Amino acid sequence: MQEIKGKSISSSLEDYLEAIYEIYIEKRGVKAIDISKKLGVGRSSVTEALKTLAQKHLVNYSRYGVLSLTSAGEDAAKNVIEKHKVLYNFFKNTLNLDEHEAQENACRVEHVLSEKAFQSLMDFVNKS
Repeated sequence: MQEIKGKSISSSLEDYLEAIYEIYIEKRGVKAIDISKKLGVGRSSVTEALKTLAQKHLVNYSRYGVLSLTSAGEDAAKNVIEKHKVLYNFFKNTLNLDEHEAQENACRVEHVLSEKAFQSLMDFVNKS
């Protein structure tokens, strides 16, 4: 769980930020249906998550428009993605887990790993 401007966001909301960022990079625009398809969740779940993210000033959202991340939302998304990449590489290359298991574990751990633990892991990986 990340803290952004003193507000914590759940692992589920982190997944939404990550999905929005990845869709934007791929398509240069994000609609709720894109998020629904990427995460395998219903449109109503996406709408509720987007409302929450908008209240936390992490996305710019209007019901029928294209949505975007705010600068704080983009920073949060990049943080989750960076953690995921580092964890995936650690599980795959250092612990020799297969690709699927490395991916699953990275998805789980990225949400609960503290910044201090993440920095220590980065230091360890960079020294190896």
